[in-house]
Amino acid sequence: MKGIDVVLLPLAAALVIVGAHVTWTQGVVVSYPIFMLAVALLLWYKYRKTRQEEQAAPRDGSIKNKKRRR
Repeated sequence: MKGIDVVLLPLAAALVIVGAHVTWTQGVVVSYPIFMLAVALLLWYKYRKTRQEEQAAPRDGSIKNKKRRR
């Protein structure tokens, strides 16, 4: 896991906490960008993790892990 992957998840969690505090003190309208930034960081973390798992998986063409349609 690279350094940015270690930082993204805690940073997103911290932004959720900050957003909750800003919601209580100033209102939802002011805290909306903070929550959206937290969601963007969570999606970026998920994207990086999924891409890393795909690169680590063997590409032998087998259908062992793929779901079959019926």
